[in-house]
Amino acid sequence: MINLVVSLALGIAIAVGVRLAGFPWYAGVIPGTLVTVGVFVVMGRRIFTQLQTLMGTVQVELQGLPPNPKEQKVRVDKVIKMMEAALPLGRWQFLVEGEIQGQIGIIKYMFKDLPGAEAAFKLANSRNYLARAMQAAMHYQRKEWPQMEAAFEQAVNHGKKEGLMWAAYSWCLLQNKEKDKALKVMARAVEANPSDEKLKGALTALQNDKKLKMKAWEPMWWQLGLEAPMQQQPQMFSMRGGRGRMR
Repeated sequence: MINLVVSLALGIAIAVGVRLAGFPWYAGVIPGTLVTVGVFVVMGRRIFTQLQTLMGTVQVELQGLPPNPKEQKVRVDKVIKMMEAALPLGRWQFLVEGEIQGQIGIIKYMFKDLPGAEAAFKLANSRNYLARAMQAAMHYQRKEWPQMEAAFEQAVNHGKKEGLMWAAYSWCLLQNKEKDKALKVMARAVEANPSDEKLKGALTALQNDKKLKMKAWEPMWWQLGLEAPMQQQPQMFSMRGGRGRMR
């Protein structure tokens, strides 16, 4: 928001300056507009660079987690505080706060802080498809079917090229004995991703009354917490799902 206000103020100042110099008012429109757009882009990139740096640091911290659960908690709490400290960036640029909240929610969900994850997901950008899929998984576990479907619809709308979003949606519907809905979702998935062989195979399995196996989407599938791996695996981290797919 501040970036926009500053950009508009500078653009207006340029336009007024041109007018005060004795030129007609329309002579200041082009330079004023160019300044507004240019300043907004430059300031936006500055915020985005700060955000990328933060997410890079977060990724490094999470990938190097100690095996001890207590030490893990200390590290995760540290990461969450780092991200919360960056929330004021949202005052400068649209959507930034929602992106950070989405990433906070993802981390809290993966470390079983469900109340904290739920609060963050409510403030997250709807475009963060992984956050929406995790939110849908929470609704599934609570048997809140309409809310689950609404969250999954957002996930597949903004992550339509991510096969896991569609597969997880269908899987949850199947578990709730909603086979017809699951088939329709998987048909939409194949229509949106005609070259995705994993989705095609899943659709064929459903059409032949076979189970939908999620192995094709491991280890990302485990992040949704709907099934546990057969054997204990190292914690896998991915914070994709936002508009910029920050990694």
